[in-house]
Amino acid sequence: MVQKAKKTSKRTPKKRKKNTKKTFKKKLIKVFLVSAFSIFALIASYVLYCYATLPDIEVALSKTRQPSTTVIAENGNEIQTFGNSFSSVVYLQDLPYYVPAAIIDVEDRRFYAHFGFDIIGFTRAAIANIFLKRYAQGASTITQQVAKNLFLTPKKSVKRKVQELLISFWLEKKFTKEQILTLYLNRVYLGAGVYGIEAAANKYFGKSSRDLSLKEAAVIAGMLKAPSRYNPIYSKKNASDRAQTVLAIMLKHGTITEGEFEKAKKEPLHDTTSFKVEGAKHFADMVYSEVNDYIGERDQDIYVSTTLDQDLQQKAETILRQTVADNAKNNVTEGALVILDYKGAIKALVGGINYQKNQFNRATQALRQPGSAFKTFVYITALQHSFEPDDIISDTPVTVGKWKPENYNKKHYGDVSLNFAFTNSLNLATVNLSRHFSLNDIIKNAKKMGITTPLKKIPSLALGSSEVKVIDMATAYLSIANGGYAAWPYAISEIYSKDGKQLYERTLDEPIRVLDEKTVQKITKMLENVVNSGTGKRAKLPAFVAGKTGTSQDYRDAWFVGFTKQYVVAVWVGNDDNSPMKNVTGGEIPAQIFQKIMLSTMS
Repeated sequence: MVQKAKKTSKRTPKKRKKNTKKTFKKKLIKVFLVSAFSIFALIASYVLYCYATLPDIEVALSKTRQPSTTVIAENGNEIQTFGNSFSSVVYLQDLPYYVPAAIIDVEDRRFYAHFGFDIIGFTRAAIANIFLKRYAQGASTITQQVAKNLFLTPKKSVKRKVQELLISFWLEKKFTKEQILTLYLNRVYLGAGVYGIEAAANKYFGKSSRDLSLKEAAVIAGMLKAPSRYNPIYSKKNASDRAQTVLAIMLKHGTITEGEFEKAKKEPLHDTTSFKVEGAKHFADMVYSEVNDYIGERDQDIYVSTTLDQDLQQKAETILRQTVADNAKNNVTEGALVILDYKGAIKALVGGINYQKNQFNRATQALRQPGSAFKTFVYITALQHSFEPDDIISDTPVTVGKWKPENYNKKHYGDVSLNFAFTNSLNLATVNLSRHFSLNDIIKNAKKMGITTPLKKIPSLALGSSEVKVIDMATAYLSIANGGYAAWPYAISEIYSKDGKQLYERTLDEPIRVLDEKTVQKITKMLENVVNSGTGKRAKLPAFVAGKTGTSQDYRDAWFVGFTKQYVVAVWVGNDDNSPMKNVTGGEIPAQIFQKIMLSTMS
């Protein structure tokens, strides 16, 4: 009995071991199935969540976008377009065959074969990216791009990608391939703020997309890879090189013949920027900021006709930029100017040396001390208080509290005429003159002539210690050039919608007299003397010119403000950080800039 019991005890462990293995396998399978189901349920739940949070497709299809504002020079040339520029819808049947074909060949060769998601393309791109260990190829179909562009935000996330696929499947079910391609052609971004192939054709080639050549179609198709890099405005060479690649792809796929390829390859890419105004970006920004004040909020694209003289603007920019560059050794780094005609129209405006580097508009926003250019208001006030240009004023040392002004050359001249003091910009004589009447009278004259900034009621006001704007100085001197009548600066002459409906037209204001005729005649002659025999000699022209120089303390600002029979000009140079220049006065660089620009208008 004992032996049998031992045998039984030996067999029992083997059975348990075998049963344990079977139980372990069953548990493993069960865990696997549960895990797989859980993962599937999790993925399914996430997909359902993405589906439930899809944007309203009907709303997205009809949603509006920011209307565009195109700013135009007086000759009709475009300066700049703000906002998103769309054009009227264009349909496939209206386009040359190679226009949509170029886009399909470059963006989605199996467009007509897939169901919204290209498995072959996705696999190819994934393998290439893994092999190269970086994101080198994309695999989004045209349908996916339509889904993204019309309904989703650009922000990259797993949720957006899932929703992109869901919308792509919906698009493929709801629309034909031709309809999807039409949506894409009319909504795809093509650089420089333009959306859609018609807007791109207008922007880059000045024609309808219906009239695009094969080479031009290749340029547009090539831009899809990087609109900012490959558009012809940014780089004609980049655009042309990329177009050659597109043409080669089209030839490889049999879309075009060898003959068509060779002909398109030789076709020159015309200068698409020749009709655009170079520079004037500060001016365009200023105009754009004012548009809503004229017509209010709107939901339509508009064109804004301005007063800008393209030729004069380019001359002014070039001369100012070059003169500042030539004087870098004198620590001159910035400049600004405004040119007005006698009606107040802004014919040229330069807000700085390099717009790309700094968009701050020094012509309309910067506050700088005008120095002796402000003395004109002092002498106008004196003339209104019965002083005459030949009257005598003392150019001797004066002390006002702790303030002890000096002349530029540290000398003083005793008794001098107002005309001599003004022509030679004597500080002591000017301060002594200003004490014969109230500073409030000077401030009142400056304000009614066009100065909009607060002016401090302190003795140094007479020497231009209160900060002003360049455009305000031009406006104030315009009151003199205009015979005593104020004319406020303006840039917008007309606003109209894309279909030609006029929304605004400028009408001339009734002239307001701010200076009496005799005062104007006397101060004009004094300003003329400044140029002929005084501090403004470098502004001389072979014709009438009057003006005043200005230099602030420690050479931080240098000005020339003057006028001819046609224009009023205010020029300023200095530094944004208010650091001193090296002995630069208003009678030097600013006067020279004025002279060069005005001479260029006489040639």
